[in-house]
Amino acid sequence: MSKGYTLVEIAKWVGGAVRGEAGTRITGVSGVAEAGPSHITWLAHEKYIPQLKTSKAGAVVVSEQFGETPMPAILVADPMLAVAVILERFAPPIPRPKVGVHPSAQVARTAGLGKEVAVGPNVVVGDGTRIGDRVVLHANVFVGNDVKIGDDCELWPGVVIRERCILGNRVAIHPNTTIGSDGYGYQFVEGKHRKIPQIGSVEIADDVEIGANCAVDRAKFGITRIGEGTKIDNLVQVAHNVQIGPHCLIVAQCGIAGSTQLGTGVVLGGQVGVRDHVRINDGVRAAALSGISKDIPAGAKINGNPAVDNQQFLREKALIRQLPRMAEQIKALMKRVEQLEATADDS
Repeated sequence: MSKGYTLVEIAKWVGGAVRGEAGTRITGVSGVAEAGPSHITWLAHEKYIPQLKTSKAGAVVVSEQFGETPMPAILVADPMLAVAVILERFAPPIPRPKVGVHPSAQVARTAGLGKEVAVGPNVVVGDGTRIGDRVVLHANVFVGNDVKIGDDCELWPGVVIRERCILGNRVAIHPNTTIGSDGYGYQFVEGKHRKIPQIGSVEIADDVEIGANCAVDRAKFGITRIGEGTKIDNLVQVAHNVQIGPHCLIVAQCGIAGSTQLGTGVVLGGQVGVRDHVRINDGVRAAALSGISKDIPAGAKINGNPAVDNQQFLREKALIRQLPRMAEQIKALMKRVEQLEATADDS
């Protein structure tokens, strides 16, 4: 259990100001509804204001313009950023293998390890592979031949990096993700699907983080690329020859088909599907469940399947919700027309 910190100490971490009892001691961080008297919480959205009124939290982080709170507060410019800093301080240590090579690991004699590398149990490192300084390879990681891994990377249990792939510096890859699996390529010949060799590789730039159970396929020829600072959630498929630009966000269960290109700062919500050979330009934001089947211009906000401009999508949805009422109106009009026709016939 944490020894606890006063609000004055916590405020110094985040460059904030204390309002209320500055000596309040905090031992943990929790959400508004779950927090207890020794916990600090935060308010990043006004919809949680009613919960704050009944919260048992010992303190709260709020924006500098926020009004009175029922408990002491730390006032900051950006509550979400402040809470990220606070969580780092309160986070329990993460278990990692010790620096050195575990006795059960198999590191090829022709592989090169940098300084302070930690190689965990049952790790395999192939021939000709080069691993940078302070890299952590957790248990059961497989790194194939002729792979290059930069400094300060962390590969969690079960990660597979196949042959000839390249990782930059500070890359984090979470459990059971595979980098460099074969691209999905077949030719239908004489009644059978014949496999097309996938002889390219994957390059992952600096500061990329990839979640658990993802697959990033090697290129048919050339390179599948993931740009600097891009963050990929769990259960994402990146197909062969895809080019993802810097600082993109790709949320869980997205599928990006072959040879698609994403520009800088693209955001794909959960379960977005992208067809092959599509260009998604800089700053595009695609809502969850969107189906992208054509090129998208820079800065567009899209929604739906097939994806269209978000405002158009909302207008169409509004009309669809009116269909039951419109159907009743049409029935009534048809009945009225029949009555008028019958009256005309009688005349």
